[in-house]
Amino acid sequence: MNEPLILGIETSCDETGVGIVRGSTLLADAVASSVEEHARFGGVVPEVASRAHVEAMIPTIQRACLDAGVSLRDVDAIAVTGGPGLVGALLIGTATAKALASALDIPLYAVNHLAGHVVVDELEHGPLPQIAVGMLVSGGHSSLLLIHDNAEDVTPLGATIDDAAGEAFDKIARVLGLPFPGGPWIDKSAMEGNRDAIIFPRGLTSSKDQLDHQYDFSFSGLKTAVARWITQQQAAGHAVSVPDVAASFQEAVVDVLMKKAIAACLDHGVEHLILGGGVAANSRLRVMAQERCDAAGIQLRVPSPKLCTDNGAMIAALGSKLVRQGIAPSPLNFPTLSVLPVSTVVLHQ
Repeated sequence: MNEPLILGIETSCDETGVGIVRGSTLLADAVASSVEEHARFGGVVPEVASRAHVEAMIPTIQRACLDAGVSLRDVDAIAVTGGPGLVGALLIGTATAKALASALDIPLYAVNHLAGHVVVDELEHGPLPQIAVGMLVSGGHSSLLLIHDNAEDVTPLGATIDDAAGEAFDKIARVLGLPFPGGPWIDKSAMEGNRDAIIFPRGLTSSKDQLDHQYDFSFSGLKTAVARWITQQQAAGHAVSVPDVAASFQEAVVDVLMKKAIAACLDHGVEHLILGGGVAANSRLRVMAQERCDAAGIQLRVPSPKLCTDNGAMIAALGSKLVRQGIAPSPLNFPTLSVLPVSTVVLHQ
């Protein structure tokens, strides 16, 4: 086979992900999550995440190779998340990748975690369009991006100015007494609730916000409004329906996300929208995205839920794309960056 075999390593937060891709074909996607170790704290603890990566790294690499039916000697290049993310967690992945690349004498690509969330869609739906709007929504990011030249050129359009969407899900889940991580539990509870039961505010959607925050997101005010509503109901002696609150909160988040995503597509004359990130696995977001894209004449691309959350497959997919495009690899002394602009797809210094 002439297509490159790429091993991808992802350790930006609490998942140790190792993916193996040949060309644009996914061969293995092994993930070891430490989410249960963080649940009792109600959020990710960086030191706990780092230690979990150390313990899981080698077994996860071995499992990926076994699933793909290859050995490390077969790998043509390695891709690893160089940022953004928790710096301690990132260092485990980058140190492993540097050691492997040096020992195997193969190229190493330190890539942007956010770009990986976009490119992973190629594994299921084929080559990316020449131009698209990407919306990345996760626990740490809520971003709108203008993507040119098959993700070679990425321009930020907007981002969260406070809580990211996934972070808001976690915080409201805690208020409602639901487990961590909150996203899946709110999604599940919302299926039994009435999303029109309570009209919660939609942040940064008023006419005055369009001047400075046209494509930006804010979910802090929504979080406060939900908590205040619950407190008021309890003080008045009224029962609080967790499913109704979950459904109404989720609707407010999803409504804002899609309003801004569709507006970005229409304003820039773009016919394709790509969703990525853990919140893109949310069932209501996926339904609303399809409905609103259909109504606006926009082609929607969204990976399967398992490829929306952090995984090694997306890093391997991005690495494979860079290799096939003839992009130069990263030097072995590349820095690990907890903050990395999405416009930097691969680190070269």
